[in-house]
Amino acid sequence: MPKPVRAGRLRPEELQRRVRGKPRRQEAQPMVSVTRALNIRHLSSGGLITNYYCTSRCGHCLYCCSPQWDRRYIDAATTRQNLETIRRLGCQAVHVGGGEPFLNPEGLLRVVTIAREAGVRIEYVETNSSWYRDQPSAATLLRELKDRGLGALLISISPFHNEHIPFQQVKGVIEACRVTGLAAFPWVSGFYKELDAFDPRTPHRLEEYEARFGADYLERIPARYWIHLGGRAVQTFAGVLPTFESAAILNRDRRGCRELQDVSHFHLDLFGHYIPGLCAGLAIRGDDLGSPLNPDKYPLLAQLHASGINGLWAVAREHGFQAKGAYLSKCHLCQDIRRYLVMDRELTFTELAPRGFYENLSAAPHARSGFNDAPDTK
Repeated sequence: MPKPVRAGRLRPEELQRRVRGKPRRQEAQPMVSVTRALNIRHLSSGGLITNYYCTSRCGHCLYCCSPQWDRRYIDAATTRQNLETIRRLGCQAVHVGGGEPFLNPEGLLRVVTIAREAGVRIEYVETNSSWYRDQPSAATLLRELKDRGLGALLISISPFHNEHIPFQQVKGVIEACRVTGLAAFPWVSGFYKELDAFDPRTPHRLEEYEARFGADYLERIPARYWIHLGGRAVQTFAGVLPTFESAAILNRDRRGCRELQDVSHFHLDLFGHYIPGLCAGLAIRGDDLGSPLNPDKYPLLAQLHASGINGLWAVAREHGFQAKGAYLSKCHLCQDIRRYLVMDRELTFTELAPRGFYENLSAAPHARSGFNDAPDTK
């Protein structure tokens, strides 16, 4: 398999740290009430989400991207506003992800150009390679991006992606990077040989991996591939990883939610939303960053910040929420409560956005038709 190519000025181990974000520990804590309002005053490392539309509906996707999302792509004004916010709060470089950024080539070229004009370095662009058709067209697009300042691609390699995207398309993008001199970072390279064991011309379901590599294949993946158990991943792994009753989670996690303050792997999206920590489905308006959040505007975030999952639980109970089954963690329980408020009760909260996240939470049949979807040209 090809070796990872050093991405720009980042060492491979540094790029891996930024992709993963900081590891988190779940442990019992006494009840701690945070009286100060949540205030994101500084940003460390993060990225732009250009779109939530994706030709795949991966079972581990934190942001619940899928073909069912609207094809909307980040516009020039939102790109500039997001980058201005990022610079204002002290961050000088970002990555670009989705969805699949390459599904709108002109939009991606625009983002890279605006970033260069704004003085914000693009560390890498994430891609699942679904857009790849042939070497000439791929090389032409990558050269254009390189000419506008892009230095590296992070190329997704996993059995989840292979359920939707033939491996030969991934190989094609890696080769196009080599030809054009663009750095390629296969994420995760440890899966390369396993994907290569199957016919590269077609997608392959997880059941095929379990049949070839063992019935516990899915259970072993989190030890090899950093996955935040949020978004669609909670459904994928709830059947194979330990789960806990809601009462045990509420008793164990009795402090304010510190994850909301994590700025080591932040994102701003095409709607101008800042996603706190890795809490997909929660949103703060980008222009509200840098000052204490108004609890009247963000009541659920205020509860989570002050009292953690117990605070959100209290609000949910007022609206009739009842826990269903067991949960992987407090984050899983939090997400289920938020899904209930949005989808079951049809309630509107500023911080529960975008709605499409909640609409696309459920796992869908393994649709094979999406991987040949043509990129947008507008």
